[in-house]
Amino acid sequence: MEQVQKSIMKMIRGLVTKPYEERVSWAMENSGREESDDTMSQRGRVVTEEEWLKKWQLRNIGFHNEQGHVLLKKHLDVFLNGRSGLKIFFPLCGKAVEMKWLADMGHHIVGVEISETALKEFFTDQNLSYSEETVPEIPGAKLMKNTSGNISLYCCSIYDLTSSVAGKFDAIWDRGSLVAINPCDRERYANLMLSLMNENCCCLLVTLAYDPSKHTGPPFYVPESEVKKLFGQCCDIRLLEKIDGFTEHHSRAWGLDYLWEVMYMLLLK
Repeated sequence: MEQVQKSIMKMIRGLVTKPYEERVSWAMENSGREESDDTMSQRGRVVTEEEWLKKWQLRNIGFHNEQGHVLLKKHLDVFLNGRSGLKIFFPLCGKAVEMKWLADMGHHIVGVEISETALKEFFTDQNLSYSEETVPEIPGAKLMKNTSGNISLYCCSIYDLTSSVAGKFDAIWDRGSLVAINPCDRERYANLMLSLMNENCCCLLVTLAYDPSKHTGPPFYVPESEVKKLFGQCCDIRLLEKIDGFTEHHSRAWGLDYLWEVMYMLLLK
């Protein structure tokens, strides 16, 4: 016991004396030992659809990125893999600017979002005229399409958008979706994503790594072990990159000391 205590104290002293960047690196590398305990602090957190709608009404949409995500731009060649005219899925799309960007490259975009406000703002922000129609397979749902027909956005629960409604996809861009859904729904979500992937589909998934004891979410902390648990049986998983996503907002509003964005590539086995 005495030897174990000495070892622990030595490890702690080494961590405290390291520069900030090295402490964060140490935390990332050793997070696997505590992941099961850390994620428990968020397991029971449930955000209702009404709460998400209210975020858009109150303009509490700090998750929206006006410039497009740097990791998608950097790894675009991996995402597209030389393919043209892809059918690309944006789960929980909000008004993501990347939809217009990829549509302009000749791809067909399909998104799903519970907030009608978000979808209307997308078309307005991008100066796109659009039409609305009902979705016979989903009571109460709306389908919004731009005039050229290469952007189709469904306003409904993501769990209602099955392959029988939308078909399967050549690519999926998941930034802000897995990290937004309630932790208790992750298995259901993963099964839906897998059912929407065609055999050559490339899914780029961006998760967040931070201290979940300091922020209840959303967005939620999703460790690598959770990604493997959800997708590892059906997909080959490759960690493409980790980038420092920490800003003053994360410190001030969430009480965090660090935040990493972690990108994975998922390919069906």
